[in-house]
Amino acid sequence: MSVELNHTIIHARNNRESAEFLAHILGLEIGAEWGPFVAVATANGVTLDFATIPAESIVGQHYAFLVSEAEFDTSYARIKELGITYWADPHRKHPGEINHNDGGRGIYFLDPAGHAMEIITRPYGGFAS
Repeated sequence: MSVELNHTIIHARNNRESAEFLAHILGLEIGAEWGPFVAVATANGVTLDFATIPAESIVGQHYAFLVSEAEFDTSYARIKELGITYWADPHRKHPGEINHNDGGRGIYFLDPAGHAMEIITRPYGGFAS
C-alpha cells in the first residue's frame, strides 16, 4: 500500500464556524459532527477535521488547496463577495493581488481561527510559465 494523507486536525475557536467557512469558499460539504470534530472532505479523500480549542492555544498553520481554474474563479468570487482580505504572497506584502506562480493563479487568505489558507491552480515547482 502506498502512503497517503488520510486526515489532519485543524484547531479552531469554533469547529463548525471554521468548517463552514472553508467549505463555503471551496464549494465543499461539511460532514456530520463526530465527537469533537466537524470534517470537510476534499476530492482526493483527505478530511480536514476541525476541532474547537481555546483561542489562546491556536497556532496558525498553512493549508494549500489545488483547485481547477473554474474552482479558483468561484472561490475567488466568494472571497471578494464576503470582503475577505487576500494576498498574492504568504508574507502578506501584496494585498488584493493574485500571484501567477508556475503559470497558474494563487491567493492566500485567513480563516476564522487565523490559519493561512491558499488556493492555487498549479502545484509549485518545475512548471513552465
